Amino acid sequence: MSGDRVGGSAQDVTYRWLKQHIATLPREAGSFLTESEVAGATGMSRTPVREALLRLETEGLLQIVPKKGAFVPPISDDDIRAVMQARALLEDWCARRVVPASPEFLARLEELVAEQRELVDDPMAFIVRDRAFHRAMVEQAGNPVLAGFYESLRDRQIRMGVRAVASARDRADVVLSEHAAIVAALRSGDPDTAAEAHLAHLRSTLAALGLPGSGGF
Repeated sequence: MSGDRVGGSAQDVTYRWLKQHIATLPREAGSFLTESEVAGATGMSRTPVREALLRLETEGLLQIVPKKGAFVPPISDDDIRAVMQARALLEDWCARRVVPASPEFLARLEELVAEQRELVDDPMAFIVRDRAFHRAMVEQAGNPVLAGFYESLRDRQIRMGVRAVASARDRADVVLSEHAAIVAALRSGDPDTAAEAHLAHLRSTLAALGLPGSGGF
């Protein structure tokens, strides 16, 4: 990456790079990023790097520490439980709301699963596509307030998801199987079956993150 305008302003390019980089960091330990390191990695000057870091601080993804850099805090077990509990409540409602699912919507979900299957060797791309699958469900439910709330969880979900996929060799295959089960449950036309397929998937994700039997669902 070079120059100060690639796919947007220098700040926007640096911002996107930082968000992707942060998503790949181990969740258990905090990490420090310095302006000079980010500038070197992105090919940007330090001014847009500083602006991007400040922008990410306002979003709660990192903390600026004077004379040290930007600290990316770990994601605690309590953070994971809170995010997964929120997703359980939201996705249960959305799954019930979209039943009966239209053939067009089911075809879209199947397309997303097929795209995700092609990305099993790229954890970041796999999880970005994973979120697209779940976001499609939330958007289909038709509540823009809930859709906005779901988007606010994006970056924590990606960090958690990358970690879950990287923690077990067959996790990607399990996710694909569970997504296929969600599509089948929606096709059944039964709201309870659709909701339970989603909750089973979230329980499985908790277990992959080392928190089985927790989360209150």
